[in-house]
Amino acid sequence: MAFPQHFLDELIARSDIVDVVGSYVQLTRKGANLFGLCPFHSEKTGSFSVSPDKQIYYCFGCKRGGGVVNFIMEEENLTFPEAVRFLAKRAGMEVPEEESDREQSRRRQRMLELNREAARFYYQLLQQPEGEAVREYLDRRRIRRSTAVKFGMGAAPDAWDTLLTAMTRRGYTKAELLDAGLVVQNKNGGLYDKFRNRLMLPVVDTRGEVVAFGSRVLDKSEPKYMNSAETLVYSKRRVLYGLNLAKKTKRPNIILCEGNLDIVTLHQAGFDNAVASMGTALTVEQIRLLSRFTKELVLCYDNDNAGKIATERALQLLDGSEFSVKVLQLPRRLVDGEYVKQDADDFIKFQGPDAFERLLNGSENGVEFRMAQVAGKYDLTSDEARVAYCEEAAQLLASLPNPVEREIYTARAAEAAHITQEAMALEVRQAFRRRAARERKAELRKDLNPAAQLQPKERSLRYENLRSARAEEGILRLLLLDESLFPQEPPLTEDQFSSPLLGRVYAQLWQAREEGRPVSLAPVFESLTSEEASHISAICQQPQSMQNARQALADYIRIVQTEAKKRAGDGNTDPLLAATEKYRQGGKRHGET
Repeated sequence: MAFPQHFLDELIARSDIVDVVGSYVQLTRKGANLFGLCPFHSEKTGSFSVSPDKQIYYCFGCKRGGGVVNFIMEEENLTFPEAVRFLAKRAGMEVPEEESDREQSRRRQRMLELNREAARFYYQLLQQPEGEAVREYLDRRRIRRSTAVKFGMGAAPDAWDTLLTAMTRRGYTKAELLDAGLVVQNKNGGLYDKFRNRLMLPVVDTRGEVVAFGSRVLDKSEPKYMNSAETLVYSKRRVLYGLNLAKKTKRPNIILCEGNLDIVTLHQAGFDNAVASMGTALTVEQIRLLSRFTKELVLCYDNDNAGKIATERALQLLDGSEFSVKVLQLPRRLVDGEYVKQDADDFIKFQGPDAFERLLNGSENGVEFRMAQVAGKYDLTSDEARVAYCEEAAQLLASLPNPVEREIYTARAAEAAHITQEAMALEVRQAFRRRAARERKAELRKDLNPAAQLQPKERSLRYENLRSARAEEGILRLLLLDESLFPQEPPLTEDQFSSPLLGRVYAQLWQAREEGRPVSLAPVFESLTSEEASHISAICQQPQSMQNARQALADYIRIVQTEAKKRAGDGNTDPLLAATEKYRQGGKRHGET
């Protein structure tokens, strides 16, 4: 949206980035900047930096950065106009709206209202004769009416157009119903209800808005579970079912399960800290969301092969994070002489809440789970299998950064393999050295490739002329650090910059200067993508000496002018890139990859 520039300038002036970020992240001052744990990725050591002077943030770990509006966009999962409105409300400012933006805002609000109306409609049907089949299903699942009310459950009858008819009578258009994913269009263009003959489970976000629906069929037809498609108000990567309730828990952790009905049963049994991902593996966005409410997670996936794979993926994603992670493994259940898998819902029903509480209290940490998975692959009565087990276990143990942790689990691995602790420790040390050697080799290759070190992370932003681009970066840093360095007239044009992004930012800084507005990056970020904003933030976080700053600026300008003439003339290529390509080709001839 094209908000008036004077409005954006005032909004940013009123929205100090330290205050805004500080309401989400605990910040500690270190020198000129403040640091904390990054809200956008999992980490134990704070690499997230906030610059009060430049009014930008940057994470040295995940390389994300930007201004105060970008931060709200990322943290609250909002578009730029929505983030501006969010900050305006926080600052007590009225937002000047344009027609196109009013329409987008109106569509979003209408969809949320439609979802709320649909949830109420399904809920009311559950109490009426049309909901009898769903009520009987809830009784079979031992779900109490009070629990159904708590989760806002409803009934979708076994009919083709019940919701469609009801919502159109209430003034919603067929197009709105389609956009919300509540109806489906057939080949002939006709519309019918997406959810039919199902238990309905509204998905409520942490703000209390109904953003989507989950559902469960009442018979044996497929698909058993059906969720809403992604819409203007719903992204399954950014939502956790039940978190609107679990965020209020007094328990010290949050339990992460697979199925929505697992969550319902756990809450009913007193475990009001349970949530489920919406038909996806755990995502970075969901981890970020969880980090607002807890620092301890318990993974409680099904005890089949798919559940074990999901657990391992989640552990990898959470590895090195600030979360304390445990794994609750549900035992298999004996049915007709066979052991079958069971989920949290089954376990609560057959074993009871007390048994689940004991499992929860005795849940193992992530390393214990991984060690058990490795041991489960091998018959440890066989000498050959024991050797293979020791090799794989040693690789796992070598990846643990904490030496005390390595020693503890080395002893356990030795006991499992029936070998001495000294022999297992030697195997782990060798694996640790091999791992360290691989990492050093990879780092050396990186160091030997200067172009790779200097290039932007995002491939689409890669520089074609490194010499000019580095000078262009220096120009931006100096002008932002000291506004008095601006010459009387622009010494360069935007098209003289080899990097279109850097040229665009330079032009916007000069425009602000000429219009008498503050020269800062915050308004510039409006026109940048998140990747572009992160790259500009990274540039500004690089050290820049202010000794002889005017001479340094003149030198940078001269380099850009010289390289621009070369491009316009004989097309000489960047010597640094040419040298790097020569190095790379030489490596290929010597068998490197």
